[in-house]
Amino acid sequence: QVRLVESGGGLVQAGGSLRLSCAASGSIFRIHAMGWYRQAPGKQRELVAQITSGGSTKYAGSVKGRFTISRDNAKNTVYLQMNNMKPEDTAVYYCKLEQAGPDYWGQGTQVTVSS
Repeated sequence: QVRLVESGGGLVQAGGSLRLSCAASGSIFRIHAMGWYRQAPGKQRELVAQITSGGSTKYAGSVKGRFTISRDNAKNTVYLQMNNMKPEDTAVYYCKLEQAGPDYWGQGTQVTVSS
């Protein structure tokens, strides 16, 4: 079993910054990638950013240039630095771990951006 613990969500004004963290623990096999997804009310869950074990990154077009994903392999932790935030970034943010085995999701952390 794998446990993902997310932290760093909260309320921020437009133009502000937040940093999300997701720490993985438990029966972790070879990690392929870790990433952040988000789901706003009434919308489907969407990819925000992903980073592979080799360090390759992928971003949603709406966050490119504003968000940065990074990871600490030794700590099995992934981070999402969110700058110049916009009200449309408001959503529940979920961490996802993809490995040589089943994928795992975190419990989600609320991010709210006020205008």
